[in-house]
Order: sequence, then C-alpha cells, then structure tokens
Amino acid sequence: MARSARVDPATLPYRRGVGIALFNREGLVFVARRIDAPGGAWQMPQGGIDRGEKPRAAALRELGEETGISKVEFLAESAGWLSYDLPPALLGKAWRGRYRGQTQKWFALAFTGDDRDIDLRASAHPEFDDWRWIELSRAPSMIVPFKRDLYERVAAEFAALATPRMAVAPRRGGDDGR
Repeated sequence: MARSARVDPATLPYRRGVGIALFNREGLVFVARRIDAPGGAWQMPQGGIDRGEKPRAAALRELGEETGISKVEFLAESAGWLSYDLPPALLGKAWRGRYRGQTQKWFALAFTGDDRDIDLRASAHPEFDDWRWIELSRAPSMIVPFKRDLYERVAAEFAALATPRMAVAPRRGGDDGR
C-alpha cells in the first residue's frame, strides 16, 4: 500500500490572486457563503489571476463570475500583496497540490447597482449559495481561520472606506456642457 508523500510548503510557490472588498452605499461590505465549505464559511469575492491578465482586470472578472455584479467604481487598491498559507489538511490537495497558499492584490470597489443585480448563479459553476452586506470589521470573524489574518489586514487597510457615501448621480445624455 503506497503512502502519500508529505508536501514541504517551503518548496511550493504562492498562487497569484485578487480579492474584492465591495462596498454598498451604506458602507457595508459584500460577503457570500461558500458552497463547498462545511460550517458555512463566508468570504469576500476572490480568485486567481489568469496568465497575462492584470490584477484589476482579474478582480472585475472574478466579481462578475462569482456574483454577476458589473456595476462598480474603483475606490482603492491594497498597498501590497497579501498572502495566506493553506492549512496542512489542504496542502497538496487544493489547486492540485501546486501551491502553498495565495498572494493576493486586494481592491476596494463601490457597488453602484442595486441588490437585484446580484446573481450568485451567473457562472456555470457557482461558488456561493447566499450573500449579505455586513460591517467590514465583522468579515475576519466570518472567514475560515487560515485566512483570518489576511482579512484583518484588508479590514484595517480599507477601514476608512467603510462609511456611507452619497449615491452616484446617473449621467444625463445630451447636454453635457460641451
């Protein structure tokens, strides 16, 4: 009977990815419950960067694939890349065993649509089965433990954006003053 070899995480690279802190007009952040996580793990949208893709473009693509949301405005980008390591139970299994965790560039976006624009079934392979708006400071307590430190750093970096803002007035066609 063959024994599975232990994976030394130091020999594996981090997968490059993005994360999205999506704020509504009330300053609350979007979180969704993962379909594949027992116990109801909630997270903000996130995902990998495709070959040749820029991080900001990846963030918009991932947001659309996971939530159906396209009505957004850019607010901020994390100062650096934020990383997390997979726990031993997932090491060698997640992402076909090729990565030790993820290093992510995070983006803060303002949601300019309304809740009817959210569609967790926008993709042929949905990742979430429920969603809600919460205070950003609550997000770290809702995430799986191995991502908690990263979420605390995201919450600290984007805390100033977690405030109510005026709705963006739609642009009128025709007379634009030119």
